[in-house]
Amino acid sequence: MSGAAGSDGAGEGKLIWQTPLARELLMRYYGTSAPQTPEPVLNWLRRHLADAERQIEPPRLAVELGPRRLTFRLHQQTGDGGGEGDGSGDWLIVMREISDDAVVEAMSLSFKLTAREAEVLYWVVKGKINRDIGDILGTSPATVKKHLERVYVKLGVETRTAAAGMAMNRIKQLHPQFEG
Repeated sequence: MSGAAGSDGAGEGKLIWQTPLARELLMRYYGTSAPQTPEPVLNWLRRHLADAERQIEPPRLAVELGPRRLTFRLHQQTGDGGGEGDGSGDWLIVMREISDDAVVEAMSLSFKLTAREAEVLYWVVKGKINRDIGDILGTSPATVKKHLERVYVKLGVETRTAAAGMAMNRIKQLHPQFEG
């Protein structure tokens, strides 16, 4: 899911327009709507606007809400907004929501895993140990180990590292925006 909003840069920090999806995402993640720009987004804009003006893509801003992650990136300056390079132009902010649920489902379908096996493999890819995975999923480390043993068989691998590597390659094909 992607949405976009236009900002007047770091000037007053007002959102001057937004798509319906962007409006929904801002309300869900920050409880705000135009023309109010959420403070973390405004701070991010102020920190990185100079880089963007020099055609250097600034780092993305990411915020997590449960299994979902919303990322922001500056796309381009629109209009002339005044003097060149003075930061007074309008900027397009592209928002993209990524759901870890979609990644887990894709792994399940791709490798013919049960939902729980896919969840366990997902957390292995994220670098979690069995004890942590058990805490996250509300089960014991021994149960996680049993799920992993079945995952190894289904993937045709023998180690946790091999399973994680195979899963990461497949995830990157299906969800290029995924950050393991």
